[in-house]
Amino acid sequence: MIRVTRETHETPAWAARVLRAAGGINRFGEANFRAVWGWNRLAWVGGRFEDRDSGGALIREAIELRHEPKYPAVNRWHIERWAPPEFYGAPRDWFRNTMEMEDGRAIPALGPYPSRGEYEHCLTLETPRGDFIPLTPAALAHVARAIEWSRGLRAGERRAALDRRDAHEDRDYDSFADAVLSDAAPAFHGVPFVAVA
Repeated sequence: MIRVTRETHETPAWAARVLRAAGGINRFGEANFRAVWGWNRLAWVGGRFEDRDSGGALIREAIELRHEPKYPAVNRWHIERWAPPEFYGAPRDWFRNTMEMEDGRAIPALGPYPSRGEYEHCLTLETPRGDFIPLTPAALAHVARAIEWSRGLRAGERRAALDRRDAHEDRDYDSFADAVLSDAAPAFHGVPFVAVA
């Protein structure tokens, strides 16, 4: 028998109240922002799955829909923002764009159409080095201030801020890659070479 153990945490009521106050509510009366623990946040995934025992031997293969962890950082708190159903397009477009074929069987790779909208990732509570940050009033106050500040921006300003962030991340990665490559072994591992024309 396979037993999966996961560390789960329910969102504290005080955290839900802070995010609801900062971000308001959606058309269904639910908070626009919420905090979720990574192991608690499951999403539909459709496709071919292989179940293996503790030694790695294949037990079975199945083509089906499963609830799987949505985020790779399962032992972290995540802040999510609600997106309305129209964000995902029309239901027929959703199925046309997310349907995959496995052994002649059509399976919706992202599950059913999100007719009530869906919560999407905003940020993971962790340090820049990826270390754990607990869900505390101080951490959530910072997130709430950022949410409130962003609500005052026009759409163009928000897009420009996202573009600046993406450019900064690209520059950081380019610097990292350059550093790794320049510190690597010398060209041709130090063996002399001759160019032939």
